[in-house]
Amino acid sequence: MGMRMQDNTEKNNNPEEVECPENVEMETEEQELDPQSQMEADVLKWKELAMRSAAELENYRKRMAREKADAIRFGNQRLIEDLLPILDNFNMGMTAAEQDSNSIIYKGMEMVQGQLDGFLAAQGVTEETPAPGDEFDPNKHDAMMQEVSDEFEDGQIIRVLRKGYKMGDRLIRPANVVVAKSDDSEAADDAEAAE
Repeated sequence: MGMRMQDNTEKNNNPEEVECPENVEMETEEQELDPQSQMEADVLKWKELAMRSAAELENYRKRMAREKADAIRFGNQRLIEDLLPILDNFNMGMTAAEQDSNSIIYKGMEMVQGQLDGFLAAQGVTEETPAPGDEFDPNKHDAMMQEVSDEFEDGQIIRVLRKGYKMGDRLIRPANVVVAKSDDSEAADDAEAAE
């Protein structure tokens, strides 16, 4: 340290090497600029982190709201699925009771049928039942058997054994159907079975 002091004094004694105040200010600004640019970089980094965190929080809120809406919307799905076989049996009873449509029992069953239909509609449940002649769709139908048919083309639905249902846009039970097959496909099946 002693040598440094001596060097500084020598510089100050030499008139050619005397530092002017402008040079000192420029060096000071450069030294201050580095911390300032460092601070600006830190501010940008923290600003970007804050923006990312805000975006992640907003995405989380949206996802939670969507999951909550789905839970409310499909919360009764299990109950509806358990109710559908009872509804099937009730419909079979209605079909049998139609023979005496003037009876009080049939009238009462019609009223209950209306209430059940209203309840299902309020839950967003709709029938997803194909008509005879519609194309078989494995995403919506369960093929219970195939029959040879002259009236329907290969792959068309001949009849519905059990209705299908949707809750909103979600299939909760596929329709059980009988699908038509051509005589040619039966002959091919017989040939494979013989081998």
